[in-house]
Amino acid sequence: MIDRVELTLKGGDGGNGVVSFRREKFVPRGGPDGGDGGAGADVVITASRSVRTLKELGRRRIYRADRGSHGQGSDKAGRRGKKLELKVPVGTLITIIGDDGEEKPLGDLTSEGRSVIAAAGGMGGWGNARFTTSVHRAPRIAQRGQLGQERRVRLDLKLLADVGLVGLPNAGKSTLLAAMSAARPRVGAYPFTTLEPSLGVVDVGWQRFVVADIPGLIEGAHEGAGLGLDFLRHVERTRLLVHLIDGGNQDPWADMLAINRELSEYGQGLQGRQQIVALNKVDMVEVAERRGELEALFRKGEVEPVFISAAGGEGVEDLVKELAHRLKEMDEAEAALNAAKAEEEPPPPVVRPDGRPGSVTIDRQDGAYHVAGERAVAFAEMMPLEIEEGRAELWRRFGLWGVVGALKRAGAKRGDRIVLGSVELELEA
Repeated sequence: MIDRVELTLKGGDGGNGVVSFRREKFVPRGGPDGGDGGAGADVVITASRSVRTLKELGRRRIYRADRGSHGQGSDKAGRRGKKLELKVPVGTLITIIGDDGEEKPLGDLTSEGRSVIAAAGGMGGWGNARFTTSVHRAPRIAQRGQLGQERRVRLDLKLLADVGLVGLPNAGKSTLLAAMSAARPRVGAYPFTTLEPSLGVVDVGWQRFVVADIPGLIEGAHEGAGLGLDFLRHVERTRLLVHLIDGGNQDPWADMLAINRELSEYGQGLQGRQQIVALNKVDMVEVAERRGELEALFRKGEVEPVFISAAGGEGVEDLVKELAHRLKEMDEAEAALNAAKAEEEPPPPVVRPDGRPGSVTIDRQDGAYHVAGERAVAFAEMMPLEIEEGRAELWRRFGLWGVVGALKRAGAKRGDRIVLGSVELELEA
């Protein structure tokens, strides 16, 4: 009963920097003016109440964000890639799945508007203007754009349904779900036809909500009788309940009390969950004859029931409209509460990297020195190390940043193999 999809997300690659020199009349020796590449776009996952299921997102398996544009001459930087935002229902849990199958939680989107960067875009490469120094006046190197991050993620939707249909076995829940939506659950005239929850999407004008047919509960469900605990966990994920009661049973009031007792004993907030009590099978003669008696009985217990026929459709449209109205009120109340909290609480601190490119760790493996440090590794992977000028600039920068010093303190000597991410080269400093 957990809506689940697995996706591959790819952040946009950064644009390449460019090698360019100023060329104008009367400026015979114009300096380097190669612009930087634009940064690649992030893949961002955002919780939105406008989305109810993961079905649409799961139609595709791979999502790629825009890459950054390449730099140009005259110091023109490339355009940044446009962010790719994927909207998911509130209550979606995001888990990163590693190449070895290891799972790591990335975020739990428990409120409207909450978002997480699921795959970061790559940095844009520097143009040759960035490499100008007082000594090196005409650099002919530029960086490649950094590759965007690629991740495999799993999305789990814990809150599947807005409305849960509960009641004793054979109360007519599956028939009602079919009457309210386009869902086609298994329907039968005997108890426990439904062995696992079914979902249906209901459209009312511009409003859309999801209804779950929860398998019939029995007495002792909160203690694990039958599949009770599994069923009750599904009820826990709903916002509003329709308590469906078979009006043809001998004591419908006792049926309602029995189910409410199970909800109360289970706890987890179910005892206070809003519910609409619907007496079903009003199209049957014996129920129609008792309608006045049943209405008086429930009102005496301060319950205002609605009378419907799930099979014949009587009262179903009015029930759907009432559900839509209740859900809209709940959305508005929650939005007001969130707005009030936002005003009271200070904004969360912005966490920024410390910006120290020389912050690295060094580990010796298989006769090579492996350097770990996000900025240093990215710089090495983006540099044109196939040419001498590119390698010389790398070691010059690493000397300024303290990376060379760290390598030497770890025992590295000139000519030793150095590994930085996907790059392998010899120490030349």
